[in-house]
Amino acid sequence: MRASLASPVVPEERYALIDALRGFALAGVLLINLQYLSVYALLPASSQTMLPTAAFDAMAVAVTEWLVNVKFITLFSLLFGFGFALQLERARARGAGGVARYARRLLVLAFIGAVHGFFVWWGDILLTYAVVGLLMLAFVRVPDRVLVALGIVTAVALPSLLKPWMHPLLSAMPGQAEVSAASVQAFTSTSWSRTLHANLMFSGWERVSSLALVSFVLGRFLLGLWAGRRGLLQRPLEHLPLLRRLCSWGFSIGVTAWLLSWAGMAPHAALPRLHGGARVLVLRLLDGVAPLALAIGYAAGFVLLYQRPGWQRRLGVLAPVGRMTLTHYLSQSVLGVVLFYGIGLGLGPRWGMAGVLGAWVLIFGTQVLLSHLWLARFRYGPVEWLWRWMTYGGPPPRMRPGPEGTPELETMRSRLRATSASVASLGELSREEEAPP
Repeated sequence: MRASLASPVVPEERYALIDALRGFALAGVLLINLQYLSVYALLPASSQTMLPTAAFDAMAVAVTEWLVNVKFITLFSLLFGFGFALQLERARARGAGGVARYARRLLVLAFIGAVHGFFVWWGDILLTYAVVGLLMLAFVRVPDRVLVALGIVTAVALPSLLKPWMHPLLSAMPGQAEVSAASVQAFTSTSWSRTLHANLMFSGWERVSSLALVSFVLGRFLLGLWAGRRGLLQRPLEHLPLLRRLCSWGFSIGVTAWLLSWAGMAPHAALPRLHGGARVLVLRLLDGVAPLALAIGYAAGFVLLYQRPGWQRRLGVLAPVGRMTLTHYLSQSVLGVVLFYGIGLGLGPRWGMAGVLGAWVLIFGTQVLLSHLWLARFRYGPVEWLWRWMTYGGPPPRMRPGPEGTPELETMRSRLRATSASVASLGELSREEEAPP
């Protein structure tokens, strides 16, 4: 991919790139999450085919499965790992106090994620991010090449190897079909207690059944840590050849792995010499490689496009969303519950994927607009501001400093006011002296 390069960007613009990429990732995460928040993805296949939108739904699900599912949560996780890389570097520079503050920041995030996951939406990822973020302290001094190897193995191979060990745990719990059926009944009811009970039940089931999620996230965090060390997003113009290779190889490997996995699902269409457990393991590995490689291709392609002036203006619209990721991620769950659950408007899964896509456009479009309006006045999003307050033990500045609020101009204004007062007082004295007795 050739890029018509813009002139070197200032630091604020470079970080605008990171924020825009984070906003892009959040858009894809919302689209997948709404399939579950709308209860559509929890319906059995027989119920999905009975919906009036069934024909459209099948096409929409296939497209989102190919292009979005797992790829955007991978991109989201890579960026979280990248952010933790920057925080770790600052923490190390500040010594023990910085590391303690980093740990406190993640403990606050864990608290937010636990409240969100157990009382709002069972699909929360923040608690896992906080736990894995603490594990990242063990990898601070790992060399880059080892970091990349560990990241790939942990992200791709370890989840596949862990699944057989999880069967004894899962056998003692209700099956997914049973949990999903009970959750559909609860989430479409108007009972707050039933909804909360189902959320707690599904959240607990997901935590146990997705123990491999920790390795899924850790591997991506390690790759994000490597990218942060290399400065791929902070200084993209210095790494254009590497970014082009990541883009081309990411898409090539991702599409190839996806095609092999798709073909391998047929009994005799592919992998003819593999049988039983070996065949299952290879298919799982391909399922792990495809979304990781495609997400890396997405990220590198986004960064390369951002170097074009025209695309920088278009993609930069997402930067304010990326600066308020935590606020928007939490509010997306709340809005999904309000729109689709029985305790809210009760839209439920009746409109299938058409309802999901409509809600996605409405919610994300509103968040883009509100992000620009909010950050025109404030430094941080509401939850980001609260997160900093809980981390640092005091409220950070809220208002965005405008031209009229800069220290230099305030000092100049004070001097002008003092000068004006002096001139006015001198004028009064002269008038008194000139006045007739």
